[in-house]
Amino acid sequence: MTTPASRDAAIILGDKNAAEIVQRRQVALGRRSAALQQHAGRMLLTATPQTAGQLVAMGDSWFDYPFHDVLKELEDGHGFTIQSTAKAGDPIEAMAYHGGQLDNFARSLEKINTQGARPKAVLLSGGGDDIAGKEFGMLLNSAFSPIGGWAPGVVNYLLGERILLAYQTIVRTVTRLCAQIAAVDDIPVLVHGYDYPVPDGRGFMSGWLFLPGPWLAPGFKEKLFSDDQLAQTTAMMKAVIDQFNDMLQGLAADPVFSNVRYIDLRGTLSNNPADYKDWWANELHPTEKGFAAVAGNFAAALTRL
Repeated sequence: MTTPASRDAAIILGDKNAAEIVQRRQVALGRRSAALQQHAGRMLLTATPQTAGQLVAMGDSWFDYPFHDVLKELEDGHGFTIQSTAKAGDPIEAMAYHGGQLDNFARSLEKINTQGARPKAVLLSGGGDDIAGKEFGMLLNSAFSPIGGWAPGVVNYLLGERILLAYQTIVRTVTRLCAQIAAVDDIPVLVHGYDYPVPDGRGFMSGWLFLPGPWLAPGFKEKLFSDDQLAQTTAMMKAVIDQFNDMLQGLAADPVFSNVRYIDLRGTLSNNPADYKDWWANELHPTEKGFAAVAGNFAAALTRL
């Protein structure tokens, strides 16, 4: 797990990120103000739409997926209005340190301001792309090794330090941005730890041609786990998802990040051989039915705020 010193460094970095983003946005808003002056007398007045609440989101493919995802379901099925910077495939480290989503997050807050509204909460999804994908095999020891299975030192470092520090940095940054741009102190930040996937080798649209995926089965095969060991590898994924959720629960329990709200999605989507394909479209992403169920958990958490 991260040390108090590294957590403090994440807080300092979050404050620095927020200050730099606000400064950049002040320059941009100055340009926008000058542009609007050229349209004086011709600007359109817009009505504020009815909404269950204004939300701001950043994240990965669970928030940015074709046709159906958590955010689309929250808008269409639960009446929320969402400004999102989410980008499929973004690791949590990219969100924390590359700046793109955070800069766009500030833009989203400004758009809410222009409607005379205030954000109800921030939704944050990330970490799955830091685990799955090309480097997934690095987390595993060979199936034929005396210590076959997860490489605990690697997994513990990835979850307990690298991913956790990125989360701490993002939470601090978005909290400060909401305070400075939207005048909302200690805004609730909702995080989640995914559910138990089945590493059955299915990618997006079955991984046809150059479409994304699979993300898990290739790593298991690299470390000599066979297709007939699916029950074992499914149980292994359950263990690492539990550890991921434990990490986020710890983040939410830290008094320094008291505005974090953890949503436990485990058990929302089935991983049983008889019906898991009804809930999972592929190794990492839910079906339409699955996304609707996940969004229901988010909606329930939002009504408790």
